[in-house]
Amino acid sequence: MTAWLSAGMLFTFLAVVLILIKWGNVRCIGNTPVRTLTFIAILFTSGLDVGLIMFPLTEFAGYADLQASPEYGFTNPLAIEFGFWGFLIWAFYFLTCFYFCVIEPKVGFFERPLVKIINNIVIIGTCAFTAYLLLANLPWYLPQVGDGETIVASFYLIVFVAIAIAVYSSTSLRYVRFLSISTSLLFLGLIAVMWGGAMLSTENGAVEMAKTVALLGGYFGNIHEFVLPMNDYHEFYLFWWFSWSIMIGQFTSRFIGGLTTWQLFAAMLVVPSIPLGIWFSVLYYYHANGLETAGFYNLAMVFVGVTFVINSMDSLIRLYTDNLKLTVARLGKVKYILANIAVMSVLTLLFKLDFLQIQWVGALVIALFFACFSYILMTKRKQVMQIRSAEEDEVVDYSKIELAN
Repeated sequence: MTAWLSAGMLFTFLAVVLILIKWGNVRCIGNTPVRTLTFIAILFTSGLDVGLIMFPLTEFAGYADLQASPEYGFTNPLAIEFGFWGFLIWAFYFLTCFYFCVIEPKVGFFERPLVKIINNIVIIGTCAFTAYLLLANLPWYLPQVGDGETIVASFYLIVFVAIAIAVYSSTSLRYVRFLSISTSLLFLGLIAVMWGGAMLSTENGAVEMAKTVALLGGYFGNIHEFVLPMNDYHEFYLFWWFSWSIMIGQFTSRFIGGLTTWQLFAAMLVVPSIPLGIWFSVLYYYHANGLETAGFYNLAMVFVGVTFVINSMDSLIRLYTDNLKLTVARLGKVKYILANIAVMSVLTLLFKLDFLQIQWVGALVIALFFACFSYILMTKRKQVMQIRSAEEDEVVDYSKIELAN
């Protein structure tokens, strides 16, 4: 699995470089274009899940334990955490977003029957994994509900409600957009509140926080260390990102509102990494200084984490139901809601029972990457090479682009 993952990583980064060289000035316009800020909000909340909120505080200590994991010794725990979530890793999303916006309409690879089936299996499985992560981490963040280790009935209820809300939200793109923007604002608010708490916690809080943020430089100074998997846990993360990439690319590509490829690249790698870097810095400050997060902070993180789950799942549910033509218009709202709740609930329990693993899904996505590339080389190479830059194309009529308010 390590060799397969490494091949997928090298292929992905090489493809990104080739796209930027060949089509850096291509104008990207999706079939439902929105304003750039709305696009970024949809990307950020759809492309991340509850792990962003719930994982870091449980992981910093492990990254600092060099006796157990000497491979982390090249930098600090904050830089490791950021490297598993930020910047370079978003190139996965850039690659698939560009592909589905610009290349797939010329190729039609994902319209082939077998590919369509595999693609939707990936989407449905990863969607359920998102709900499972919420379920698995609730005992740590809400120890007052149980014993801090066991998953109790209340946690199943929380996850079921999140699934139900996500399914209902997926019935209209209007809800998806509203939730994306609202969740982004909630996340920024959470950062501000916990940042303020950190500032007031010590006499030199502002100075110490600045020093903490500076630790992120350990990532950029060692970015090459994150290109290939460094251990089994890093492999888990990378397979997880692969499993997300193909469906996030499909979903977000429809909302691009006229960015050039280079602008899209910057928007997808740089912009999301800024709040991620700040958020991880705040959490690491709490961890390093032994500041307590129990009570209000934990409840706030759980609330925002649940909204991330809802955002991620409603986007994915919308995607696979559109792909399979199992829409509200065809099934009716009641049947649509009940069917999707049932599917998501059952698959979440299968992940809980270790019947399914996200690594399998990620490996399947890598196979799709290679199959798609081979298909293009064998049958669609001429059509793809004829894709032109904005300077070579006719002038785009932007009056035809309906921007969301």
